[in-house]
Amino acid sequence: MIFRLDERLLFPEPALAEPDGLLAVGGDLSTERLLLAYQNGIFPWYSDDSPILWYSPHERFVLYPQELKISKSMRQVLRSGKFTITTDTCFNDVISACSTAPREGQDGTWITDDMKAAYNKLHAEGHAHSVEVWQNGELVGGIYGVQVGHVFCGESMFSRASNASKTSLIHLCQSGQFELIDCQVHTEHLESMGARMISREQYMTVLKTGLSS
Repeated sequence: MIFRLDERLLFPEPALAEPDGLLAVGGDLSTERLLLAYQNGIFPWYSDDSPILWYSPHERFVLYPQELKISKSMRQVLRSGKFTITTDTCFNDVISACSTAPREGQDGTWITDDMKAAYNKLHAEGHAHSVEVWQNGELVGGIYGVQVGHVFCGESMFSRASNASKTSLIHLCQSGQFELIDCQVHTEHLESMGARMISREQYMTVLKTGLSS
């Protein structure tokens, strides 16, 4: 059953989501609603031509930082010093780059103007963060997402130079700030780096433990 949200700040029980993870429709992208969603394992994912759709997958594709796999060639890239890495220096540039990055099998982007505005506000209030990868002074890669306790809910990443997005993810894993990186959508690329599926129950255990500590 898909629930329709109204002005009240609440969500249905995430376990009631459809098989594809769709839980609810409607509502808004206010900071309060977004934080409530992420704290309960829910996130928005929709396009310009649809209402706001809220998902809570029955399985989560995640990366435990201690399980990160770095290939020999990638280790050489990291040692080479070709990239400079920063955090939270140009969040809007990262989300804008992610919104225009071509995606295999996708004609457009789910990072709408409303989404950009909402996540920029989350960033301004200290809830959303970005990692930026630079080469010769140019922004060539990065990742952004929402921090919920000890979990980083990765929203999207981009790369304009070979291995730039991998570098941002590795930096995130090695920062020591997170117990779990929520990758949301399965890709072979992330699976090769150690990401795997876990149950919603396992995911929520990590999420709630981080929020209560």
